[in-house]
Amino acid sequence: MRRAIEHIPVSQSDTSEVRGTVTLAFADRHRRRIRLMDDAGDAFLLDLPHAVRLGDGDRLRLVDGGVIVVRAAAEDVLTITCSGPIAAAKLAWHIGNRHTPLQVLKDGRLRIIDDHVMRDMVQGLGGVVFAEVAPFDPLNGAYHGLGGDGGHGHSHGNDHFEEPHDHGDHNHDHRHDHGHDHSHAHSHGDFHSHAHAHAIGEPHDH
Repeated sequence: MRRAIEHIPVSQSDTSEVRGTVTLAFADRHRRRIRLMDDAGDAFLLDLPHAVRLGDGDRLRLVDGGVIVVRAAAEDVLTITCSGPIAAAKLAWHIGNRHTPLQVLKDGRLRIIDDHVMRDMVQGLGGVVFAEVAPFDPLNGAYHGLGGDGGHGHSHGNDHFEEPHDHGDHNHDHRHDHGHDHSHAHSHGDFHSHAHAHAIGEPHDH
């Protein structure tokens, strides 16, 4: 099976031979390792070092040479027209404040995935909403490319290739000080254990 091991953003120059395209909806374009079918029906394995948000026009470099070009699939979206650039900027701020992916079209209109709650909010803020089926290619976060997951440092990356979900290196230590002392130690290895120490009267264990 062909294996794609490198993500090349559309903004980066590349003259590799195009050996296919793969069309994916937005929800399917944040990936690390998964078996995919290109648009010709041929399988390949996406095998990246970390999860990446794939944009329209990005390329995936194959081990044996050449690239597969990513295409954004047409899907249900809301395209938004505002009364002017200031109104558009304010509306974009409100959308981003709700952690909703946002695309800014070349003509200045905004686009989001179709969602009735967001539709109501946008209309309440004065935006004119048009529902359509179109490709959705939102802006990447400010930290995109600096850590692979928009700066959060912990990404499950929609990694759907029959791999175990391993938290072996992910430990949480929580300490809460609210009148009595709770000390929680969480381990996400092959088991999940909680140790609780309570400093109210007599200690008790779970």
